Amino acid sequence: MAKISVLNVAVLENPSPFHSPFLFEISFECNEALADDLEWKVIYVGSAENEEFDQILDSVLVGPIPAGRHMFVFQADAPNPSLIPESDAIGVTVVLITCTYHGQEFIRVGYYVNNEYPDPELQKNPPPKPDFSQLQWNILASNP
Repeated sequence: MAKISVLNVAVLENPSPFHSPFLFEISFECNEALADDLEWKVIYVGSAENEEFDQILDSVLVGPIPAGRHMFVFQADAPNPSLIPESDAIGVTVVLITCTYHGQEFIRVGYYVNNEYPDPELQKNPPPKPDFSQLQWNILASNP
C-alpha cells in the first residue's frame, strides 16, 4: 500500500491572464507519518520538441507529515516568456505537478494548457510576435 495518495488537485482561478500565477489546491492522504519532507514542483513545458525549454516555476518542501488527510494551496509564478520559443507561445502545452520523497518521484499530474488571445480580434489577426500581455492561459482541469 502506498504511503501517500493524492486525493484531488483543483485548479484555481482558471482561466487567467498569462502573467498570473498558477494556483493548485492539492489534497493528499498520508497512511503513516513521514519524518522527512515531500518536494512538490510545478513545471511548465515551454516546447513539446525540446525539454530544455521546460521551466520549474516553483518548488516547495512540505513536511514532516503526520498520518492523515492534508491540503495546501500551491502557488507558482507564471512562466518567463523570454524562455518560450515564439512558435510555442500560442496554443496547447502542458503544466506538470510532481512530488518526490527522498529524491524519488512518485507522482506526476499533468494538465493541458491552452494559451490564447481572449479578444476575438486578436484571434483573427494575431500580432507577428506573441503579445504575452494580451494572452491568457486556460487549463483543461477536467482531464488531468
